[in-house]
Amino acid sequence: MRPRVEEVRIQGLGVIDEAVLALSPGFTVLTGETGAGKTMVVTGLGLLFGGRADPARVRPGSDKATVEGTLVVNPAGRVAQQVQDLGGDVEGGELIISRTVSAEGRSRAWLGGRTVPVGTLTYLAEDLVAVHGQMDQQRLLQSGRQRAALDRYAGEELVKPLRAYEQAYRRHRQVTEELAEITARARERAQEADMLRFGLEEVGRAEPRPGEETELREEEERLSHADSLRSAAETAHRALLGDPMAGDQDLQDAVTLVGQARSAVEAVRDFDPALAGIADRLAEAGYLISDVATELAAYAESVEADPARLAMVQERQAVLTHLVRKYGEDTRAVLAWAEQAARRVTELEGDDERIAELAREQEELTGRLTGFAAELTRIRTAAAERFGQAVTEELTALAMPHARVVVVITPAAEFGPHGLDEVELRMSPHPASPPLPLNKGASGGELSRVMLAIEVVFAGADPVPTFVFDEVDAGVGGKAAVEIGRRLARLARTAQVIVVTHLPQVAAFADQHLVVEKAGDGSVVRSGVVALDRDGRTRELARMLAGLEDSELGRAHAEELLAIAAADKRG
Repeated sequence: MRPRVEEVRIQGLGVIDEAVLALSPGFTVLTGETGAGKTMVVTGLGLLFGGRADPARVRPGSDKATVEGTLVVNPAGRVAQQVQDLGGDVEGGELIISRTVSAEGRSRAWLGGRTVPVGTLTYLAEDLVAVHGQMDQQRLLQSGRQRAALDRYAGEELVKPLRAYEQAYRRHRQVTEELAEITARARERAQEADMLRFGLEEVGRAEPRPGEETELREEEERLSHADSLRSAAETAHRALLGDPMAGDQDLQDAVTLVGQARSAVEAVRDFDPALAGIADRLAEAGYLISDVATELAAYAESVEADPARLAMVQERQAVLTHLVRKYGEDTRAVLAWAEQAARRVTELEGDDERIAELAREQEELTGRLTGFAAELTRIRTAAAERFGQAVTEELTALAMPHARVVVVITPAAEFGPHGLDEVELRMSPHPASPPLPLNKGASGGELSRVMLAIEVVFAGADPVPTFVFDEVDAGVGGKAAVEIGRRLARLARTAQVIVVTHLPQVAAFADQHLVVEKAGDGSVVRSGVVALDRDGRTRELARMLAGLEDSELGRAHAEELLAIAAADKRG
């Protein structure tokens, strides 16, 4: 199911006070007297799909203009998914879009009940509607849209090579960006590698061991206080074991005193078990004091002042302090830094290899892209020739017999997302005129017909679901007007077509005819947009033909037009 616009409500826009348009599938025309507000309907549809907000369009006396549209969409389709991704709701296959423009120029938009930026409506409209109003001829004037139109017209032949090109292009961009980043940072990375190597050399020369600074600190303490340590040990030794070289024999040592105590207790230990236990403990104390005294003697002999060793220890401490200050809190952290630095240097030194690898891949991808782009150009060139001829033939039937449309393909300066082709539609209004871009080669009315011709030709190549045309029949009449109506009806076979027209020859081909009725004060009331039945269509066409609704000649001509259109659509 293709999306379509089901209903549009307009309030406070231009001469429209309030109007409701119930739209059907197929071909719908809007007619009415001059100034009734037909063009405002197109303006409202444009606003609904992200068009430029002009506060001057707000109806005098109103504080804002409001346009609300109800669209029928496939609940499982792409449009519904986009709306849901934006936080909006699609209920029962209906999507509500709303837009307001204040008299001060502020504009707000809602999509599926959720406030969204106006640009979101513009983005969504690309898959929903093409508005060709007097001020809205921009869709196919954009180079990117013209290229996309040509690609869809080219059909299946282009799909596979374009997909292959796009895949290679994405990888080419990734490789190019990574290569540029690595190359741009090569100097910084080289400087980083040099700094890391310098640090690794410092650590490597020092060869620190985990916890080494603690060992050195302890050794420095011993060496710095060697004399005091030895003196203390000797004094303690003498106190415990005595000094046989001392002349004072009355000064008794701890071992002698403990021995005397033990002897005194041993003499009477048999008389009391408690005293026997004390005697044993005194014996143990004597042995312990003797052992301690022996260790003190050995320690005193081992301790000696060594200024050379002290200097070496202090020098080593300075080296480790330097490393810790630069690379970590202690030697363990310094060694951990060295491990990380070594890995990082390996990564940095691998840049040259990575650059060479990326350069090779980039060159290979460039070759592939060149081949794919050449194939795209070949297919597009052939499609452009067919497309230009088909549009030119349509223009001949649309009262532009001397106009010629060509599709110009020029090479781009560099690879783009869709190839190396710049696509531009050009038109020459007469044989003596060189082909010019559409916005320069056609007037406003001609441009509408060019757009119609393009859309008709393009209709078989996935058109947008809804087309809106205003003044597509400007400056034509008679047989050319009939041909415009016929082509709009043809376009309506695959899309919803909404046309504002003043030509009965065009209106006769419509599947639905709406008339915008003007009230006495020039405004349009709620019931001002009316769907006509067969008799109403006859009267309206007669008015458009002769200016008189009840003219018998006008009604006869109107009936003839309706019959011709009906027969043409059946055929």
